[in-house]
Amino acid sequence: MCGIAGILEFGRDARASAAALREMCGVIRHRGPDDDGFYTDGAVGIGMRRLSIVDVAGGHQPISNEDGTLSIVFNGEIYNHLALREQLIARGHSYRTHSDTETVIHLFEEYGADCVQHLRGMFAFAIWNRNTRTLFIARDRLGIKPLYYKWTPERLLFGSEIKAVLAHGGIRPEFNRAALPEYLAFGYLSGEESFYNGILKLLPGHTMTVGPEGLAEIRQYWELDASTPHQSRDESYYIHSYRELLEGAVNSHLMSDVPLGVFLSGGVDSSAVAALMTKLRREPVETFSVGYTEQSYSELPFARAVSDHIQSRHHEVLVSEPEFFGALPHLIWHEDEPIAWPSSVSLYFVAKLARERVTVVLTGEGADETLAGYSRYAFTLKNAALDRAYRSFVPGSLRRGLRNAVATSSLLGASLRRTLEHTFLAKDGNSWASFYFDNFFSAFGEVEQEGLLTSEFAREAAPSTAYKNVLDYWERSSGELLQRLLYTDIKTYLVELLMKQDNMSMAASIESRVPFLDHVLVEFATRIPRDMQIHGLAGKRILKKAVEDLLPRSILYRPKLGFPTPWSGWLAGPRLETIREMLLEPRSLERGYFRREAIETLFREHRAQHRDNYDRIWRLLNLELWHRVCLEGEAHDELGEPAMRMLTTR
Repeated sequence: MCGIAGILEFGRDARASAAALREMCGVIRHRGPDDDGFYTDGAVGIGMRRLSIVDVAGGHQPISNEDGTLSIVFNGEIYNHLALREQLIARGHSYRTHSDTETVIHLFEEYGADCVQHLRGMFAFAIWNRNTRTLFIARDRLGIKPLYYKWTPERLLFGSEIKAVLAHGGIRPEFNRAALPEYLAFGYLSGEESFYNGILKLLPGHTMTVGPEGLAEIRQYWELDASTPHQSRDESYYIHSYRELLEGAVNSHLMSDVPLGVFLSGGVDSSAVAALMTKLRREPVETFSVGYTEQSYSELPFARAVSDHIQSRHHEVLVSEPEFFGALPHLIWHEDEPIAWPSSVSLYFVAKLARERVTVVLTGEGADETLAGYSRYAFTLKNAALDRAYRSFVPGSLRRGLRNAVATSSLLGASLRRTLEHTFLAKDGNSWASFYFDNFFSAFGEVEQEGLLTSEFAREAAPSTAYKNVLDYWERSSGELLQRLLYTDIKTYLVELLMKQDNMSMAASIESRVPFLDHVLVEFATRIPRDMQIHGLAGKRILKKAVEDLLPRSILYRPKLGFPTPWSGWLAGPRLETIREMLLEPRSLERGYFRREAIETLFREHRAQHRDNYDRIWRLLNLELWHRVCLEGEAHDELGEPAMRMLTTR
C-alpha cells in the first residue's frame, strides 16, 4: 500500500522535474510514512510513498524488470501474486524481491496491457517503458484504489490523491462549477470529472497508455455483467458457493507481513469477515469499533456481542460532537472534496484507533451493493409494482395533486412527510431520476435546485445535468430490475464509498481491504436470483445463511441500522444557528451559487420541524468548508482551528 505520483512532459527536450515529483509525493506522506522512492528518465518521473506490508525489507519502489527497461510504482495489493509468481518464474522471469509489485512488472513484460486481466486485488499503478517511451497506467476493476490525472498541452500529471497533482508548481486549484448540480443531488460526482477544473479520475476497470507523441489511449478492460441471473438452482447451491468464494477471498486478504485487524460495526458484513478471519487464523483477532458519546446512535453493543462470540481482542473509540466538528476541515483536506456522508468522520477515528495496534484492516464494505443489502432495493421493487397499479387506475391530475399535498401540506410533520416522500404517492413513476435517485440519494432534486440556485448560476450550471452521469449508467444496465439497481450502484455509489474508505484509512496511515469486492465473488453475487437475495424488505439472504454456523441469529437477522450518526440531533441545538451564520456570511454568498432567501427558508423549515433538512444542510456546509480549506487555503489541522472556530458551540 502506498501513494503514487508521476509526471510525463511532452516537449521535445523537456525533462521531468525531480524536485516537483518530490513535492507531489511529499504532500501524500500520510499514505506511506515508511519509505519513498523516485525514478526519472528524461521526460518522465514516477514516485511513491510506501506503507510497508508485503516484503517489508525488500519491497522498495520503484521496481524495475531484469534489464531495467521497465519501471513501476504501485499502490494496492495483488492477492494472487504468489500463484502468478510461480507461473512467471516457470516462464523464465527472475525475481529480486518477494513483493507483489515485482509480479506486476513481470506480468507486463509477458502480456503487455492485458496484464490487468490476470490480477486479483486492488491496485493503481504506472509502468514506464524506457524502450518505447510509453507510460501505462491502470486502476482495479471496482475502484478500490484511486487514480487522478491532469492533462495539459505541456504534460500529464497523475497521483493517488488530487492534492498530489495540485502540488506540481504552477497549478492553481479551481472549482469545476458545472459539477455543482450533481453534488447537490448526490453529494459526489459519479463520472470521470472531479471538483477541480481539468483534474479527472481514471475510471475503475480502465487503463491509460500514453505514447511518445503525447497521445493517450484509454481502454476499459473489465465490465460487470449482472444482466442475466444464474439459472435458478436449489438455495443450498448458492449458499455453499458463496461461502466457498467468500472464505477464499478472506483467506487471500490475510496476505501480510505486518499485523492485521478488522473494522467491526456489529452488522452482518463486518461480523462475517471477523468470524471467517478467526476461523482461518485459529487465534483471536484484533477488532476495532467506533461509536458516539450519544449512546442512542451507537452500535457498539452489537459489536461487543460479536467480539464476545468470536473472542476477539476488542478496542473501541467514542467520538464526541466537538471532536466530530473539529476534525471536519482536516478530513475534507484528506478527501480533497466535500465529504458526502457524516460516517466518513467516524471511519477516520476508528482508523486512528486501529493504527495504534495494526497496519492492515479488513472491512465489510461492498456486501450491501453486491447482495442487495440495503432496504432501498426491496422497497423499490415493491414501490415500482404498486406504482404501476396506481398509475393504471388513478388519473394523472389526481396523482399530481397528491404529490403536491405531500410536499406542502401543513398537516404533515417532518417525520411523516419524509416517509411519504419515499413512496409512489410522492414520486413520479415516469421519471426514474425521481423514483429512485431522488428517493434515496438526492438532497436537492432538480426542482429544489431551481429554487436554491441563483438565476445566474442556474443558467451556467444547468440543474438538469445533475443526473446525467448516473442515468448514463442506468441506461447502460440491463436485465431484471434488481440487477439494474445493483449494477448502477456498483458503478456510482460504491465507487464513492470506496474513495471514502481509502482516504479516511490512509489519513491514519492504515491499509483497508475489502474481501467482499473480490471481483470473482462480485460477479457471482450480482447474478444470484432475486428470490434468493431478498426476503421481505431484508437483503443479503444468501450471506446470512452462508455464515449461520459462525454467528448467532441475533446478529445475522437483526434490523439493519446503517451506522447512524447524531448529525440530525446536533442540528437541534445551538450549532444549527452557527452553521446558518457561516453559510450567510458575505464571503459565502458572494460565491454567487445560492439565493439567500432559499438558505433562510431551509433553516427556518428545519427549526420549525416542518421539514427534516439535515442532509441538505450537510451538503451546503461541506461545500463551504471545502472552498475555504481546499481552494482558499485555510487551516485544516486536526483541531480544526481556525477553520471551524465559527462552528464551536457558543
